[in-house]
Amino acid sequence: MSLRLFRTTEYKALAYRLALAYIFYFLSRLSFYSFNKAHLHIEGIADFFRLAFYGLLFDTTAIIYVNLLFIFLSVLPLLINTKKSFQKVLFWVYFPCNIPAYLLNFIDIVYFSYNKTRLTTNDWALVENEHNPLTLMVGFLVQYWAIFAVFLVLIVLWIFLYKKVQVREEEVTHRKPYFITSAIVLVLLAPTLIFGIRGFSFKAGVIPLTVMDASKYARDISQVNILLNTPFTIFRTMGKNKGFKEFKFTTDAYIAENIKPIKQYGRQVKDQPNIVVIILEGMGAEYFGVMNQHTHIPNYRSHTPFLDSLARQGYYFTNIFSNSIHSIEGISAVTAGMPTFQTAWVRSGYAQRKISSLPEIARSLGYQTLFAHGATNGSMNFDGYTHQIGYQTYLGRTEFNDDRYYNGSWGIDDEPFLQYFAKNINQMKRPFLATVFTLSSHGPYTVPDKYKNQFNTGDIPMHNVTEYTDLSLLKFFDTIKKEDWYANTIFAIISDHTTDDYYDYYKQKIAHHRLPIILFSPNKALIPQGSSDTLGQQIDIFPTLVDLMGYQKPFRSWGRSLLSDKADETPRAFVTHTQFYQLIQGNYIYVLDLQGKVVGVYAKEDLDLIHNLKDQITHNEEMKKGIADVRAFMQDYMDRIIHDKLE
Repeated sequence: MSLRLFRTTEYKALAYRLALAYIFYFLSRLSFYSFNKAHLHIEGIADFFRLAFYGLLFDTTAIIYVNLLFIFLSVLPLLINTKKSFQKVLFWVYFPCNIPAYLLNFIDIVYFSYNKTRLTTNDWALVENEHNPLTLMVGFLVQYWAIFAVFLVLIVLWIFLYKKVQVREEEVTHRKPYFITSAIVLVLLAPTLIFGIRGFSFKAGVIPLTVMDASKYARDISQVNILLNTPFTIFRTMGKNKGFKEFKFTTDAYIAENIKPIKQYGRQVKDQPNIVVIILEGMGAEYFGVMNQHTHIPNYRSHTPFLDSLARQGYYFTNIFSNSIHSIEGISAVTAGMPTFQTAWVRSGYAQRKISSLPEIARSLGYQTLFAHGATNGSMNFDGYTHQIGYQTYLGRTEFNDDRYYNGSWGIDDEPFLQYFAKNINQMKRPFLATVFTLSSHGPYTVPDKYKNQFNTGDIPMHNVTEYTDLSLLKFFDTIKKEDWYANTIFAIISDHTTDDYYDYYKQKIAHHRLPIILFSPNKALIPQGSSDTLGQQIDIFPTLVDLMGYQKPFRSWGRSLLSDKADETPRAFVTHTQFYQLIQGNYIYVLDLQGKVVGVYAKEDLDLIHNLKDQITHNEEMKKGIADVRAFMQDYMDRIIHDKLE
């Protein structure tokens, strides 16, 4: 028995045992690829190792989660750590935690051929509904015995290698330095583990590593499944699929006729226009003069002089409502026509599946695609999400590479970043789809020092930054109007969601969610001048732009083209809410709970939902139809998400 002051041997053993986990996660990834290579687009062994390298990010999160107790017990100073009895305890903590988690990877090897995505908690929810899960599991093991034979061989090898390195028993002779050094290691280890779980980032605004982040390192959507591991997708989707359940309110025929989730337009386009989408951070209809010509708000003042002038030169819509509350939800609504209710699709385990999207359709027509956002790369998972849905290039704070213009919180100020965006558009192949998401109108609502006293500061902070973003867009257009591509370009301007309200009108429950949509082109043949008060919603921008690009094939969309003359597409707006489904349609606003039970029916003018007309339903056919339409939408929305029908 030797003496010790510092626990070098123990720490080396801990590092070795965790390294074994990484090695066997690599072997499970190799097994996954070997059995499913027909479904995975990997360009040779070098591409596989590239993916395996980036996969270490996701492995780290999973390994730390699974081994937290083991790591804690390994470093806790108990004086008996090196004794055989305690080392046996560690063994029986290590493998009962690691083996079930590891088994998930091998179950997924089989399941992937059916699902085409890694298992998430929503897949387990489906298993829970089976009446004979045990019988199914036995049949599963028999049918795929070879895969589970590989699993058993690897587990035996893992145990063998674990036992090859033993911790020799040592006696603690100097307890004070022993406990001090152990405490230092514990203090240093805690943030290191958190760092690893988050995905090796503590940058402001960057949320912990998610399933969506795998898309950043994938050249093809199928490669996401090599990057990920199944314990990670399970951990990261726990509690994220709440709110997704199947309904059986009506027939498929009713949905097809009344909801029309599959759209198709026949616009003839000879010279494909470039498309520039400008998503405004938090800028609801309240701030736009053109959106408030008929609201009759006393002493109203616009905060968007340039965007108002642009709207008058183009075509703008004054009766549009938001399908989202947060930025990532707003982006998925605009770019993929996905509304958000109790739980955002884009934050769920279903988000890794393929989906019809604006950039994906644009690329099928030969467009080059780009998404730009001045925030720290990784913020809100914008880079992962946009890559997954088809944007070829992502530009963020990293690519901008000049922190002189960093605003100290979220990212690069709008004025310099929009100029950077303009520069990059000039380098794109025509036709192109370029999307930029502004930033400065996000809290804490600061503007560059040189503009500190230029804008309104007397009402709410949002007014100040809105005016700054408006000026930044003026300068952006002054720059790009000199370019040869400008004349054949359609600009679509919309907000991601609404934020602060100043006027009482917009403090009403429904009015709060009004958004601007502005379409503009220097070429009047592409976008005429005028305005419309037709009822619409945020997800309408997706099919509208698909229509304008001249795409003539069927595609999934619960929104409609605002410029189509199809009489059978009902104007409507599903107004976002986490606890209710809210639909404006015809003369009424319908509010149903998350189970489809009617909470209230209100006149469309009753934007604060004060006078409930629910007692009139039995005698009002329009109300009955509206309620049936909400339920039909709920059914189709859930069905398409749960059963992978979003393409």
